[in-house]
Amino acid sequence: MTDRRRRFEAEALVHLDAAYNLARWLARSPAEADDVVQDALVKAYRGFDALKGEARPWLLAIVRNCFYTARARQKREPRVGDDEERLAEMPDETTVGPLAAAIRDQEAATLAAALGRLAPEYREVLVLREIEDLSYREIADVAGVPIGTVMSRLARARAALARIHGGEDGVR
Repeated sequence: MTDRRRRFEAEALVHLDAAYNLARWLARSPAEADDVVQDALVKAYRGFDALKGEARPWLLAIVRNCFYTARARQKREPRVGDDEERLAEMPDETTVGPLAAAIRDQEAATLAAALGRLAPEYREVLVLREIEDLSYREIADVAGVPIGTVMSRLARARAALARIHGGEDGVR
């Protein structure tokens, strides 16, 4: 194994879960997310020597760019449905009780469906901030937009999610 490969595995591949998580929420399909992450990892490995700074935001920016490139190439609307496949892995029912697990699963499915209805630019900032816990600066770097745009997208995304989750319609 080469030194470059060892460094790539140590610095970039440790963020594979975050890369897949972002791709899954953007693509709204596990199969598409797999393709996006695979493409992103190839590009990341090829450009690894040019990495300056933290690997996590750098890798997430590559994932984001690969998603939008694939979407433009496919020229199709995102898939609708399959909410259950997009949910994060939940704890086993036996650890929380069947009723609590059923309630939690229903709430998670409802929230995932609401999040899935957001436009991709809103979905990505919410995922990067609330799930991946990136700073506003890191999100700005990943998305290639100013911090003010990140802040406004987050505010709009949270408001839209609250409307959708609360039962109002008409967001996009």
